[in-house]
Amino acid sequence: MAVSPREASRQRRIQDMTAAAGSAGRAAVPLLLCALLAPGGGYVLDDSDGLGLEFDGIGAISGGGATSRLLVSYPEPYRSEILDYLFKPNFGASLHILKVEIGGDGQTTDGTEPSHMHYTLDENYFRGYEWWLMKEAKKRNPGIILMGLPWSFPGWLGKGLNWPYNNIQLTAYYIVSWIVGAKHYHNLDIDYIGIWNERSFDVNYIKVLRRMLNYQGFQQVKIIASDNLWEPISSSMLFDPELLKVIDVIGAHYPGTHTVQNAKLTGKKLWSSEDFSTLNSDVGAGCWARILNQNYINGYMTSTIAWNLVASYYEELPYGRCGLMTAQEPWSGHYVVESPIWVSAHTSQFTQPGWYYLKTVGHLKEGGSYVALTDGLGNLTIVIETMSHKHSMCIRPFLPYYNVSQQLATFFLQGTFSDIPELHVWYTKLGIPSKRFLFKRLDSIWLVDSGGTFTLELQEDEIFTLTTLTTGRKGQFPFPPRSQPFPPIYDDDFDVEYPFFSEAPYFADQTGVFEYYMNTEDSGRHQYTLRQVLNQRPITWAADALSPISIIGDYQWTNLTIECDVYIETPEKGGVFIAGRVNKGGILIRSATGVFFWIFASGFYRLTADLAGWMTYTSGRAEIRAQEWYTLTLIIK
Repeated sequence: MAVSPREASRQRRIQDMTAAAGSAGRAAVPLLLCALLAPGGGYVLDDSDGLGLEFDGIGAISGGGATSRLLVSYPEPYRSEILDYLFKPNFGASLHILKVEIGGDGQTTDGTEPSHMHYTLDENYFRGYEWWLMKEAKKRNPGIILMGLPWSFPGWLGKGLNWPYNNIQLTAYYIVSWIVGAKHYHNLDIDYIGIWNERSFDVNYIKVLRRMLNYQGFQQVKIIASDNLWEPISSSMLFDPELLKVIDVIGAHYPGTHTVQNAKLTGKKLWSSEDFSTLNSDVGAGCWARILNQNYINGYMTSTIAWNLVASYYEELPYGRCGLMTAQEPWSGHYVVESPIWVSAHTSQFTQPGWYYLKTVGHLKEGGSYVALTDGLGNLTIVIETMSHKHSMCIRPFLPYYNVSQQLATFFLQGTFSDIPELHVWYTKLGIPSKRFLFKRLDSIWLVDSGGTFTLELQEDEIFTLTTLTTGRKGQFPFPPRSQPFPPIYDDDFDVEYPFFSEAPYFADQTGVFEYYMNTEDSGRHQYTLRQVLNQRPITWAADALSPISIIGDYQWTNLTIECDVYIETPEKGGVFIAGRVNKGGILIRSATGVFFWIFASGFYRLTADLAGWMTYTSGRAEIRAQEWYTLTLIIK
C-alpha cells in the first residue's frame, strides 16, 4: 500500500521521538520549534507571486595564476581525494562552475601558465595542467560549467606592444583556437569565455569574438565581460545595442555584494565572477558564507566564483592559502580540507544551476541573511547565515561595520511550499574551537502539524541549510599523511621520455616557461632536460621579471648547496643563473632578493644580491661560451 510523503514523514517523526533531541553535540542545540511562534521577526517564504532570478551556480578559479601548480604532482590516492572534495557531487564543495586561466606565458599572481601558442605557428593543447583539471572535474560532475579567461597573452599577439588589441581578429582567433583545442583534443565543451582579466576591454574585439565563435560553430559559448568593475562595461552596453546583444553576462570582481544601476538596466545576468581571495581560516569561511547569500540579496548576482579553487602553490607566494582548501605539499601528500569547503556545501549540495531564487529573501532583523531556492518541482532549499562583522571580513573590499545578535527567527512556508512535511537540517558554527561544527547534520524539522511554520534560535557565526533534499553528505577519507617540509636533499635529471605534464614536479615558473625537452642531438646525460622556451616577452598582466626564473624548495632554507647543469643557447647575449634564499615571487618577483650566481655567453660571471642585478657582490671573466654544458655550484652559508 502506497504511503503519501506527508504520512511517511509523520511515521518517521513518531519513530524519531525516542531519539535524542540534539544531534549537533553542543550543550544547547539550535532550537527547532515547529509551530511555536517566538517573539522576533517573521519571514515569509512564498512563490505565490512568482519566483526571483535564475540561480547560475557556485564556482572557483584555477589560475590567475598558477594556483593549482602543485596539485598535479600529488601522489595517488591523495590527488583524487582532493579532486573529490572539490568537484564530486554531494561530497564536499560540489562546485557547479570551474573557471580556468587561458595560459598566456606571463606572471599572473603566483606564477606563469603556458600558452597553447607560444609563437605564431606553434600550437600545443597539452601544455600546463588546466586541460587535465577540467577533465577531472567533468569526470566527477559531467554537468559542471566550464569557463576560460586570459590574464596574459603571448608576445606575438602584441606586435611589439604590451597590448592584445592591435589585431583584434588575430586575438579572437587565438582565443577561439583554445576553445577548439579543448573540444578536439580533450572533448571539453567550454560554456563561457571572458575578455581580459581586470584590464581594458575593446568593444570591437568583443563583437569580432562573437562573430568568430559563431562562424566556428560555437554559438552555445557565451561571452562574459569584463571581469573587472561594473563600469564602464555596463554603460557601454546601454549605449551600444550590438554590444548589449553579444554579451551574455556582466561579471564584476569583488563587488562587496553590491551592483550599480546601469548593470541592472542592461537586463543581463550579473555575476560576481571573482570573489573571496581571503585566507581560508574560519574568518575566510565567514566571508564566503556572507557573500554567497548577500551577493544575491544586495546585488542580484546569481553566481559567485571564488579565487581560488585550491591553494596549491608555495605558501610564501602572494595570497598564500587563499583557496577553498589547501594542498601545497605534494612531496608529503598532506592536504587540509578547510572550512570554506563546507561553507560551499551548504548551498552547492542542495541547489543546481537552473533553480530559482524566491522573491522573498533578505536580511534578518538582528543581523544575518537568508535566501531560498526552488527547482520548481516542489523542492525547497533555505540557507541562513549570521556571520559577524569580525569573523567575515574579506580581503577586499572594505566592509562597513554592522552588528549581529542572538535572535529567534520564525519562517512561514506559503504557496506551494505550505504542504512540505519535513525539512532536513545541516549546520555549521564557525569561530571558537570548542563550539565549532562544520556541516553537521541535525534532526529534521517536522512541519506536518505546524502549518508550514518553524522557528530557529540563531546565534553569531552560524549557517543553517534547511532543505527537502535528502542527498546531502559530508564526505570524508582517511587522514592524509602528516605535514612535512620540502625534502632537504632533492635532485631531478628530467629523464622522462613521455611526460604526462609539460612542467617538472615542484618547479613553479615565475617569469618565462620551463618545459620538459628532449635534446635529440645529445644521446648522453643531457638528452632529457628542462628548457626555458620563450624568446619574447609576453603581453603582461603583472610586473614580470626581466629574466626568466622558476622556483623550487623551501622558503626557510638558509644554508644550502645548489648544483645544476646549465646550457646557454643564445650566443653573445645569452646567460643563465642559479639562486638561493630567494625571498619573494609571484607579482613581486621583479624585486626578489637572494644570492644569484650568473654566467654569460660573453665570457663573464656575476654574483648578485637581487634578481634585477642592481646589487653586485662580485664579477669577472670566465671561460664561458654558448652551446656548451657547464655545471654550476652555489654554496650559501
